[in-house]
Amino acid sequence: MFATLSDRLADTFRNLRGKGRLSEADIDATAREIRIALLEADVALPVVKEFVAAVKERARGEEVSQALNPAQQVVKIVNEELVTILGGETRRLRFAKSGPTVIMLAGLQGAGKTTLAAKLGLWLKGQDKSPLLVAADLQRPNAVQQLQVNGERAGVPVFAPEPGNAQGVEHGGDPVAVARASIEEAKRKLYDVVIVDTAGRLGVDAELMQQAADIRDAVQPDEVLFVVDAMIGQDAVSTAQAFLDGVGFDGVVLTKLDGDARGGAALSIASVTGRPVMFASAGEKLTDFDLFHPDRMASRILDMGDMLTLIEQAEKAFDQEEAAKAAEKLMGGGDFTLDDFLAQMQQVRKLGSMSKIMGMLPGMGQFRDQLDNFDEREIDRIQAIIQSMTPAERANPKIIDGSRRARIAKGSGRQVSDVNNLVDRFFEARKMMQQFAKGGMPGVPGMPGMAGGGKRGKQKAQVKKAKGRRVSGNPAKAAQQAAAEKEKAAAAGSNPFGNPNGEEIDYEKAAAALDLPKDFSKFLK
Repeated sequence: MFATLSDRLADTFRNLRGKGRLSEADIDATAREIRIALLEADVALPVVKEFVAAVKERARGEEVSQALNPAQQVVKIVNEELVTILGGETRRLRFAKSGPTVIMLAGLQGAGKTTLAAKLGLWLKGQDKSPLLVAADLQRPNAVQQLQVNGERAGVPVFAPEPGNAQGVEHGGDPVAVARASIEEAKRKLYDVVIVDTAGRLGVDAELMQQAADIRDAVQPDEVLFVVDAMIGQDAVSTAQAFLDGVGFDGVVLTKLDGDARGGAALSIASVTGRPVMFASAGEKLTDFDLFHPDRMASRILDMGDMLTLIEQAEKAFDQEEAAKAAEKLMGGGDFTLDDFLAQMQQVRKLGSMSKIMGMLPGMGQFRDQLDNFDEREIDRIQAIIQSMTPAERANPKIIDGSRRARIAKGSGRQVSDVNNLVDRFFEARKMMQQFAKGGMPGVPGMPGMAGGGKRGKQKAQVKKAKGRRVSGNPAKAAQQAAAEKEKAAAAGSNPFGNPNGEEIDYEKAAAALDLPKDFSKFLK
């Protein structure tokens, strides 16, 4: 979503590199480029003005003029200001001290409230909560049925006493009564979080606001979350302001962050409304939902990556026991097989699409075209090839000769060249993983397991050590030299410091005899 903004900002900062000092002209040119980049990203004009003014003021200050690298300092300032307009700190849910915590969802029709209710329920379930979804949208056709289907997929119960409008028949019903009854249902069945899905409209109107306000008054929610489609641009800000004035809300949830819109809503809504963005949804799966971290989003926009989110997702998706077994095989130089290789790839796949994973790494913005064109089905092809092998072939790929490769290619529906590439890549990947597991670093001399730190390095060290003393070519003289060295080592064995008299040294007396300057003692601490 922020691709265009990221590219424009990257070009702007690239022009600052190599400058030892920034002039007024440089600062003005940079501010102008940042302003254009934000306006093209559909950020609200008041937010753009405030942001650019803050950046210019700080860029003219001492933190840039006295910096060793002014360009990096400007990037730091832009990053900090982006975090500020995105809301500052991560805002988490407030849970009720007694009774169920009530969360009410509000927003326009099409923003994704019903799907988001199930996503939020699944997320809370992962936080050791017991949520209940409430179908209070009785106006949109099949909204109740959609929530029930999503609730079943998420494994979260749904309270739906009214069928709503379904199959072209208007059943009606009172959404306020449904919302009020859900609180009693939660208390009776000991649910600790109630998520109320309310109706939306295609536009803001008095009837929508009144119904939302009535539901709010009936259930007294602990949190009112405004759900907004991040792809609607400037209209998101005006809609949010209308809901803030008519109903009021505590936080914002951005949906469809994986879209290709310019993303100005995400950068504008927190600053304009004064309400933080609390959650973000970036995909169609129920698991594509998490807390919104302003600092991480700013880091992504500036192409600095989002390693913390990647690590958190890996901790959730990876099987620690399986990872430990694979690491043990690699450390022992053991039998890391194609089955293990496939298992590792399948674990990585749990994180989501490869392009999404790679996009969280720093500096990947320059490879955006390659990431966008990455074929996600490549893993399926690799899986088909591996699963077309016999257990013996997967355990020991070295036995895969020409006839076996032809059979595997035919069984997987691929070419022989694809099988050859996979086997070659597997051996290379296994070798590299073993080097990393043993502490090696590719291409770095002297690192364990690498050229310069392996056998060759040891041989060089032994040759160098051998050159340290001369050994006679006469066997008799060589034996005499060895005996003399042995006696010398035995005599010095009791005193590792080589005191010829074998007497103990008084180190305090020796230090006093050095007659050091009075102020020299501080260097000895």
